[in-house]
Amino acid sequence: MHVIVLNHCYIFFLHISKGMHWLMRVLVVEDEVRLAGFLQKGLMEAGYAVDIAIDAENGDALLSENSYDIVLLDWFLPGKSGVELCREWRQRNIHVPILMVTARDNTREIIKALKYGADDFIQKPFSFEELLARMAAHLRRTRVFSALPKLTIDDLVVDVARREVRRGEEPIYLSAREFELLTYLMKNVGKVVSKTAITQEVWGFSFLTNTNLVEVYINHLRKKLNCGSKKPLIHTLRGMGYVLKVLDA
Repeated sequence: MHVIVLNHCYIFFLHISKGMHWLMRVLVVEDEVRLAGFLQKGLMEAGYAVDIAIDAENGDALLSENSYDIVLLDWFLPGKSGVELCREWRQRNIHVPILMVTARDNTREIIKALKYGADDFIQKPFSFEELLARMAAHLRRTRVFSALPKLTIDDLVVDVARREVRRGEEPIYLSAREFELLTYLMKNVGKVVSKTAITQEVWGFSFLTNTNLVEVYINHLRKKLNCGSKKPLIHTLRGMGYVLKVLDA
């Protein structure tokens, strides 16, 4: 991926092959017509290809029919909330990065959105430069993950490019956030990683250290990885963090 900064706008191109580039594609799900128009104009000027949906139903249809690099999803939508729509997408194993746009500043509600699968949030009113910077960060992380080789420990195999996980011959189906958490642990096999390090690397926030969000996701991941196997791989070191390793018999 190439990034060009022109007049303080970020221009994104995805390199496909020699001499050929595609614009990064964004889906904006926003029912406020004025804000939707502002976002479409600004993002197109920044070099993105943009589709607009004014409600959850339209947004779901567009995402089902097209491939997007990132989604900007409003919290409040007619018919169905953006949080519920996000949850449904993750349940359907749709892994596109989702940035929630919200006027809420309630930490509990924000954590709820993150648990349901949102990758990030930005609070209204927001700076357009901040929005571009947040989008750029998630797009960079997505490209880094897709360039990684297969990661293995014991009988667990993670194909980062294909976003596939297997333990032995059995496929394991993870949510987008569970997959990123496992990938981070796999990249640090045998090393103790703290709760703070996990929240900063996987969620991009440090304030989440005062919640049980990490514990919840670790428990979900453990259950899925241990299903049908007697050999646990994720271990808790009280007061220190977590480590992914095979214990000596």
